[in-house]
Amino acid sequence: MADSAYNPYENRNVEVPMSNVGAFVSLLKCVIGTGILALPLAFAYTGWLNGSILLILITIMLIHGITLLIICMVESARRQQQGYCNFPDTMEYAFNQGPKWCRYCAKASGYLVDGVLAFSHYGVCVVYIVFVSVNIKQLSDYYIKLIDLWIFIVFVGVLSIPLFLIRHLKYLVPFNLAANIVMYLGFVLIFYYLFQNLPHISERDAFREPSKLPLFFGIALFSVSSVGVMLAIESKMAHPEKYIGWFGVLNLASVVVVISYLIFAIMGYWRYGATVHGSVTLDLPNNEIPAQVSKAFISMAVFLTYPLSGYVTVDIIINHYLNRNQQLKHPHRLEYIVRLCFVLVCTINAVAFPNLGPLLALVGAFTISLLNLIFPASIDLCLNYQAPYTYGRLRWKLIKNILIIVVGSVILVYGCILAIMDMIKEYGGIK
Repeated sequence: MADSAYNPYENRNVEVPMSNVGAFVSLLKCVIGTGILALPLAFAYTGWLNGSILLILITIMLIHGITLLIICMVESARRQQQGYCNFPDTMEYAFNQGPKWCRYCAKASGYLVDGVLAFSHYGVCVVYIVFVSVNIKQLSDYYIKLIDLWIFIVFVGVLSIPLFLIRHLKYLVPFNLAANIVMYLGFVLIFYYLFQNLPHISERDAFREPSKLPLFFGIALFSVSSVGVMLAIESKMAHPEKYIGWFGVLNLASVVVVISYLIFAIMGYWRYGATVHGSVTLDLPNNEIPAQVSKAFISMAVFLTYPLSGYVTVDIIINHYLNRNQQLKHPHRLEYIVRLCFVLVCTINAVAFPNLGPLLALVGAFTISLLNLIFPASIDLCLNYQAPYTYGRLRWKLIKNILIIVVGSVILVYGCILAIMDMIKEYGGIK
């Protein structure tokens, strides 16, 4: 049994640590992005009251999942006498502590976590490039001339390269702060339109038939959580013990996020109804200055967020595989090459699949259901499988984690099927 007095936080070494305020600012920025602009569409799938209830429940569930995951990571580090244990290593260690069948797939489980994490943030980065490009194209179409969307995607991708070459999260904090400021300024201008010509609320459904619920879950999951960046922020904090807890950085940021999301989603659906687009900015009039400025502000904020979102995938490629044993002579040079290739691949993907809606739903349903729900619950089950660890009185931890896994599995399967069907209709020409 590991030394119960060992404190991983006291033995964690961070090259360039972040303050609590820096973590809070970065956390807001990593969560509040293109997802919030798609929430009115999510509410169009469910109704405004049903959507509000489900969004609050999803947020609580996801924040519980990330909190549970961090607790398990710290516990794994304590048992192994390490300062820090990352997500895939925690998964592998936990499976080795679980039932016999789990031990056979322990190694593979670590690779699975890396793969899903990398895909999750890669998908987010593709969506970000598309989002910025679509909004710039609208402005260009009005003021200059009609230009193909792919040209803007390539342009945005190339412009992303210098910012993406910044390696440390701490040095991204000023950009994240600037992104938060212009994002909320853009929201203020959007609200200028959302509060105009509102129909009576009775014209908008409070509840809708449940067939579109999986698409709602896909968008909501994508919007509320960014697991890899959340973990990366915690790992780079000067005082990581302040990250979780009732009044920790994570919970405080989550309160701000869910209030912002509820107001934005309800007003967006109330104003535009079932015809709302995958991003509410696309519903704004293209010939009015406030709408144009709001699109420019939000596009700038999303553009500045790109390096934060892509950090996780690059970190996995470099530190988990290419330089896992610190054997490379010039790791920084290799990282710059990987970062450049990452932007190029994201840009090519964005040119090939430029529609936001199905991308949002697929990335959300597939990755977040695994990373935020199924994996943390599975890790907790395995860590408490062997004595002297227990599942608590009446085995409440066992019951809770099984329920989380069931909910996550339903969202994963049904949400992915619907999202893929939507993508086939969109890109395959099927009506």
